[in-house]
Amino acid sequence: MTKILLIGSGAREHAIFKALQRSGENPQINVFGSTVNPGLSAQAAAYRSGPMTDPDAVLHFAQETHSEIAIIGPEAPLESGVADALVEAGIPTVGPQKELAKIESSKGFARDLLLKHGIPGSPAYQRFSSLAGVEAFLTELGGNFVVKADGLMGGKGVKVSGEHLENEKEALSWCREIVDSGSEFVIEEKCVGPEFSMFTFTDGKTFVHSPLVQDHKRAYVGDEGPNTGGMGSYSMADHRLPFVEESDVQAAVEMNEKTLAALATETGSPYRGILYGGFMATADGIRLIEYNARFGDPECMNLLTLFEGNFLEAVKGMATGTLDPSTIGFRKVASVCKYLVPEGYPDKPKKLFPIDLSEVPDCKDLYLGSVDEVDGQLLAAGSRTLAFVGTGSTLAEAEAAAEALANKVPGPLFHRPDIGTEALVQKRIDLIQSLRG
Repeated sequence: MTKILLIGSGAREHAIFKALQRSGENPQINVFGSTVNPGLSAQAAAYRSGPMTDPDAVLHFAQETHSEIAIIGPEAPLESGVADALVEAGIPTVGPQKELAKIESSKGFARDLLLKHGIPGSPAYQRFSSLAGVEAFLTELGGNFVVKADGLMGGKGVKVSGEHLENEKEALSWCREIVDSGSEFVIEEKCVGPEFSMFTFTDGKTFVHSPLVQDHKRAYVGDEGPNTGGMGSYSMADHRLPFVEESDVQAAVEMNEKTLAALATETGSPYRGILYGGFMATADGIRLIEYNARFGDPECMNLLTLFEGNFLEAVKGMATGTLDPSTIGFRKVASVCKYLVPEGYPDKPKKLFPIDLSEVPDCKDLYLGSVDEVDGQLLAAGSRTLAFVGTGSTLAEAEAAAEALANKVPGPLFHRPDIGTEALVQKRIDLIQSLRG
């Protein structure tokens, strides 16, 4: 029996846990998370809550549980060197080491890497550690700019002109705030077009690319409201998206593979894990919006619900440098993931109210996120509470299935009923047609 250490305690990790369980071998799964997720703790062989960014604490638990392989869900442990500690102790790990994870943890590093290695797809950009030269570059970009704090900010470090920043004065104020916090930042040319995600599974030399998925960051219907970690996502039965051309897909594949090769060249180490490319289809090809060094949340729920290879064998292969592409496959059906979140989320969410799942059928595609359990009662803990994934032969069927499940949970929760609907997808199609003609 394989003993696996899973690091993380959100809905993404619940999806990873379930995918490992479905692999047929019945692995022993030990979980180290920042909180106790009842979806995980009820079935984990061992569970510990503690600081996921403390390599020593994670390694101690791994050794205590005799874990043979590790998989890291969130980004923060990657940045803090948890993978390094595990690998050095002889525990193969899915999740890149600290230097490799800079592809996510430093926006400037990622842009410079692509520039140095001649990898296309970056907008015009400059890195800054002070306000010197900022005003001139903002003026050069003519009001079309994006300001990104360099490090991990939980999705809250990016502000876009015309959305979060009304003018150069507001942009300068945001830049000053970043500098005062001791951080560097990147200013980029603003791109226009629909976004999509593509994930590459790799052991450092073999690459397997996922179906395309589209995430929805805005909290409210119609892509309104504040940014969130992601309110839901969808994928199509043909593994493509109707606003992304085949040439765009091939460009994304090439970009991911060249970036992984560049990382190996720069660091001398193989990248073992998931590379998540966030792309935008623009008037003239695709642009890389950002790279992440792990599964996306919510996109992970779509992909692992569709997964039909052997996830445990894929994890072993990625971790040990022996990835067999035949262990990774995805059903040719559509999927829609919808998150339920507390009223007031993301700014002032309600907390600690009961979660009633009594009307939900025994659902293999329910993933618990920010949830506590007290005396057998599930309670909302304040962030994204739980996610449902619906599947079907068409996107409409998958959306209807996800929506039906989402509507079975009462209480002060809300979700986006428009995710996966024909109307919202058509908005993306109309946008790309207006850009490309």
